[in-house]
This record gives sequence, C-alpha cells and structure tokens, in this order.
Amino acid sequence: MIDTAAVRAYLLGLQGHIVSAFEQEDGLPFRSDGWTRPAGGKLEGDGLSQLIEEGNVLERGGCNFSHVKGASLPPSATQHRGELAGAPFEALGVSLVMHPRNPYVPTVHMNVRLLAALPKDKEAVVWFGGGMDLTPYYGFEEDAAHFHRTCADALTPHGADLYGRFKPWCDEYFFLKHRNEARGIGGIFFDDYNEGSFDSGFALMRAVGDAFVPAYQTLVQRRRDTPYGERERDFQAYRRGRYVEFNLVWDRGTHFGLHGGGRTESILMSMPPIVKWRYDWQPVAGTPEAKLYTHFLPPRDWLAP
Repeated sequence: MIDTAAVRAYLLGLQGHIVSAFEQEDGLPFRSDGWTRPAGGKLEGDGLSQLIEEGNVLERGGCNFSHVKGASLPPSATQHRGELAGAPFEALGVSLVMHPRNPYVPTVHMNVRLLAALPKDKEAVVWFGGGMDLTPYYGFEEDAAHFHRTCADALTPHGADLYGRFKPWCDEYFFLKHRNEARGIGGIFFDDYNEGSFDSGFALMRAVGDAFVPAYQTLVQRRRDTPYGERERDFQAYRRGRYVEFNLVWDRGTHFGLHGGGRTESILMSMPPIVKWRYDWQPVAGTPEAKLYTHFLPPRDWLAP
C-alpha cells in the first residue's frame, strides 16, 4: 500500500529544515511562493517554491516542493517502462540547487521523489528516486571525501552495496556527453527504484534527504570566507555554463517538468544567475583551474584512504 500522505508530510518537513538551515547560514530569508494547479488541466496539484537571490552566501538558491497528478505519464518518465506509457500518475518530491557567491564553495544539487503510475485496472507501480551531487569550481580533497562519506554512511543501513551502485550511477548520469566531461565530482543517484517494499523505499529516500544538510553545510562553513578575486569569479561563471548545458540538454527531471506541463519558473530556478561561455577555451596547465579537470572531474574513489 502506498502512503503518499506520509511522503508529503516528510517532504514538506525536509524542505522546511533545509531552508531554515541555509537562512541561518546566509543571514537573509528565502522568498516563499506557493502555487496550485486546479483540476481540469494537464496537471493538478500544488507546491511551494522557496528561493533566495543576491544573498550574502548564496547568489541564487532554490528549494522546491511539488505534488502533482496527471492523466498521462510523459515519455521522459517511461523510457525504461514502455508498458506504462500513457498511464495516470502521481508525483511528489523536493528538489534543490544552491549556487554560492564564493567560487571556493561548490554548487550543489539534491532531489528526492516518488512517482506512482496508476494504470487502469492494474496494481499501482511506485518508484523512488533521488540523490545529491557536488559541482566544485576549485577542488579540495577533504571536501570531496566528506561529501561522499556522508552519502555512503546514509546508504549503508539500507544496503551494504547501495553506495557502490549509486555512486557510479551518479558519475554516469551527471555527464555531458556532448563534451565528454563530468559536470562535477558526483555523489549518489538512483532512479526508478522499487526494490523491496514501499516502506523500505521510503526509508531509503528519507535517509538521502536527511543527509543533505550535514553533507553540504560543512563545506559552506569551511569555504564561505575564503578570499577570491575576479579571476575566480570568471572561472566560476565559465564552469556554470556546463551546469546550464546539462540541465537543459540531458536532465530527465527538467524534461519531465517542462514537457509534462510543470511550472516553468520553479523548474528553471535551478539556473545560475551569472554564466559565461567561451569558444574553445582551455585552462593553463599547472593552474588551480586546470587541476579541476585533471584531478577532480575524472571519476575517483573518494572514500579511499
């Protein structure tokens, strides 16, 4: 039996906890924007978008809750389960992206979600999904290790093999195929997960959501006051371009939202505020910028001593 009411209550509590933690970190409040979609349209449901722009620490950050129902699953949600194409569905989740002002603080993404397909005269099919991944501009070994260790520790009680499965899945998913380049240093990612019972899947989703603040806030506190100049800001804006490219070209969640009739402002609040592109630019060998490409972006075992 699926209990979407319990999932909804957890997700709203998670959103409130995360926003409260980073309001305290930044010193400025997030803007709250509640919305509803009445019955009769392509989607019905409600949500709460919470956003900060031009903060002291966060140049732009958003944390969204949404709970929607639709008459027909879009193709982006059924590419691996064609038999469910066109089925009614219910989807709810929390998704966030934070773009810090200081280039030494990494950008972060986290998402936890439930998707239920409700085919007529058949049993409901429920998937959980989620994960978190880190996109640094200037790499620090201890930061990468902390982030990955926190992810691994969250998963271990739910399966000794899960980090070993979800870490490479993240590396493979957050990869810009058109550039043959990773977006960042990864983390964990899982999708279409329906192993075991509803309760065990829900417990796994909660473990991932609850691990976000300890995984990321430590890094913000370590790096937020690191001195930087125009060079670092320029490189940050250039690398943010990779973030935009991935979200618009490859991300299934973005495609699901935009093609399924989702709320455009909430979906695209993940975009960074200042971005630059250059033609065929390469970092100078031996610089901190080059080290990001040589030492951090290629997949690594961040848990190795």
